[in-house]
Amino acid sequence: MTRVCFQLQVDPDRIDEYRRRHAAVWPEMLRELEASGRRDYSLFLRPDGLLIGYYETDSVTRSDAHLAASRVAAVWEEHMADLFVGRSGRADQTATVLEEVFHLEDQLANIGESDPNEGER
Repeated sequence: MTRVCFQLQVDPDRIDEYRRRHAAVWPEMLRELEASGRRDYSLFLRPDGLLIGYYETDSVTRSDAHLAASRVAAVWEEHMADLFVGRSGRADQTATVLEEVFHLEDQLANIGESDPNEGER
């Protein structure tokens, strides 16, 4: 399983519209996201328009390919395009992916392994 976090910039003047459109995402788009293999998908929006998205998937490549080939996703992305700053192309294909640098469960799972620095803290 892979965790993916990404960043986009919503036009600060269009935040209310962005929220309105996401209050009731089209059912066919929700099903398409699910069919692409994305789980635990969340979006977080700052008041200045910084948008952070997160999802989990077994294959980023397969998920991306599924959505890239989806007519529903293409129409949804076209419907959303006017809300983003500096986007050329589909936002779902041009978002900045953020590197994961910490995950609590991963580190907790490694506690049992020998830690050469243990006791030096």
